[in-house]
Amino acid sequence: QVHLVESGGGTVQAGGSLRLSCVLSGTTTDRYSMAWFRQAPGNVREGVAAVSWADSESYADFVKGRFVISRDNAKNTLYLQMNSLKSEDSGMYYCAADRRNQVTFLSTFYDFWGQGTQVTVSS
Repeated sequence: QVHLVESGGGTVQAGGSLRLSCVLSGTTTDRYSMAWFRQAPGNVREGVAAVSWADSESYADFVKGRFVISRDNAKNTLYLQMNSLKSEDSGMYYCAADRRNQVTFLSTFYDFWGQGTQVTVSS
């Protein structure tokens, strides 16, 4: 059974950095498209960064130049390096995965989701 576990969230001051990790178990990351989503209280879940299993990447406009998505297939782990954090980046960050080869921010595309890790950016 595919299982995703996120970690690395926390509280950081504006301008700081965090690196989120998402460990995939029950299968291997090299044949999964994966993505990071986030959701702030009262807001809809929005896509942040995505990578297909063919390594095509996409970023939401509001994180371009600040966030980097990457993965280590040997460790079955997806990462999100977040730099120059802003207060509006605060929220619960979720990792998602799907067997199909596509880079997308459509949340219904992804079959598997983690429980999330909280990111709080103080101004």
